[in-house]
Amino acid sequence: MASMPPWTEQSPRREHPEHRRTSCIVAGGGPAGIMLGLLLARAGVDVTVLEKHADFLRDFRGDTVHASTIRLLDELGLGEDFRRLPQSRLDNFQLPLPDGSRLPLGDFGRLRAPYNYVAMLPQWDFLNFLAEAAAREPTFRLQMNSEVIALLYEDGRVTGVRYRNRDAGTGRSRPAESAVPDSELRAELVVACDGRHSTLRRLAGLIPREYSVPFDVWWFRLPRHADELGGIASIVPSFGPDEAMVALFRQDYFQIGYLTHKGQDARLRAEGVERFRERVRRLRPDFADRLGTIESFDDVQMLDVRLNRLRRWYRAGLLCSGDAAHAMSPAGGVGINLAIQDAVAAASLLAAPLRRGQVRRRDLASVQRRRQPPTLLVQAAQRRLHKILFSGTSAGRPAGVPRLLVFAARHLPRLRALPARMIAFGPLPEHAPPFARR
Repeated sequence: MASMPPWTEQSPRREHPEHRRTSCIVAGGGPAGIMLGLLLARAGVDVTVLEKHADFLRDFRGDTVHASTIRLLDELGLGEDFRRLPQSRLDNFQLPLPDGSRLPLGDFGRLRAPYNYVAMLPQWDFLNFLAEAAAREPTFRLQMNSEVIALLYEDGRVTGVRYRNRDAGTGRSRPAESAVPDSELRAELVVACDGRHSTLRRLAGLIPREYSVPFDVWWFRLPRHADELGGIASIVPSFGPDEAMVALFRQDYFQIGYLTHKGQDARLRAEGVERFRERVRRLRPDFADRLGTIESFDDVQMLDVRLNRLRRWYRAGLLCSGDAAHAMSPAGGVGINLAIQDAVAAASLLAAPLRRGQVRRRDLASVQRRRQPPTLLVQAAQRRLHKILFSGTSAGRPAGVPRLLVFAARHLPRLRALPARMIAFGPLPEHAPPFARR
């Protein structure tokens, strides 16, 4: 794991009077939250990001940085430094077909350079990189170990948050009776970037519409041998009866996702780790020599896959963004990049109202109007991909692949760039606003 920069080690401190108000509070220091803070700070907006953890070192987060985000980093003047971070490159995504051939669903090599790949690197490295860039802006502040526990209201409008200082040593919330009191911070706007289980969304009474997802994912690591290390990689899922597996390349290990029917976590764990190793061995016999590294289910983390979205992303003084507004399936690995594009749109549309000190409902509604159409399109594509991947298998291969898609991939090669572009850029990629470019 990468070493942590000094600013991530600071413990929360009691607020000084000048720190009890800011222009914008961002709850959640994930990719969307840090990017939003960076962009607003470059617009001269006073912004405070509250992150409940002491650092970014949490495994099995989304680690794909797509072409839309790489282009954005170039526009922000950060692309050269980003490319120096240790990373691997994903060149294409293919599906095995019943006849033994492969269907290219995302041939990124057909896109125009230098945005013809997906970068894969640990999310903590990416977040440290963004946070260091944001910390160079005088109006940006990142406060770690700060867990939002309540919204503050005046006349029905959200006007700030109450947060609890988490213990810097244990990472746990301090008890209410602790000598360190809860703190309050007020702002013209609060943005919920606190993920698919958003606390702020719940506190605001915003309830997402849930869509059925047929599977969950169990993530774990397996080592890569020296002769397996390399650059550009392809992803080809492996299929079995009612199960599938995907291996993602990292610098010196594979990040493995095992998929089976939703709600099976208790049963898998009851079967024991040896039975789980056998499931992996059956899908990928070439991994048999390293399965001993899965010593127990402590080495396996289950992701409860959700696909949902809010009907309305905001209320007076509060905006939900990224997974807090629309949780995405891991299908296509587009969740992080969609959330970052939400952040770019929010910064572009809200920087001026924040500088004026007056953010109206119509300003927040404009963000939803901008970002809701691509969200609907991506979620519809993910639901279709769920059916392809998990509507049944044939001889260890997906049975739900539309014939028209197979025909187009085989006989109309120019069309192969379309799904690649959708994965790499999304249906409405955002560009850095002029005030943020360097």
